[in-house]
Amino acid sequence: MRKIVIHSASVMISLIWLWVTCQTLNPVTLKGPDFLTFYIILVLGFYVSVFIINSLREKISKETFYFAGFIFLLGMIKLVRGIILGKPIGFLVMILIAECVVAVVLMLTHVNKNMK
Repeated sequence: MRKIVIHSASVMISLIWLWVTCQTLNPVTLKGPDFLTFYIILVLGFYVSVFIINSLREKISKETFYFAGFIFLLGMIKLVRGIILGKPIGFLVMILIAECVVAVVLMLTHVNKNMK
């Protein structure tokens, strides 16, 4: 339960930023720079919470992978929407690639801890 609260804090911070600056709670409809700012706040906040949990010597749970999957899915939805609309998507692609690399590292450490 504590892990869900820690992960939800980063989501709430990014949603509060979204509401205060853009007066919306729908990040998919945002224009490029606003969405990228929201997405970076969301991703960095989430991975800070993951590293906090990891530093407390707790196992990374299924909920962590679900949160990472939903964040990645949001980025993929916006990527597809940008491709369909013909918008530049370079920064979003770089963020998604970095997110994939970090997710693979997390999965490998999760597997290594389970093997021990």
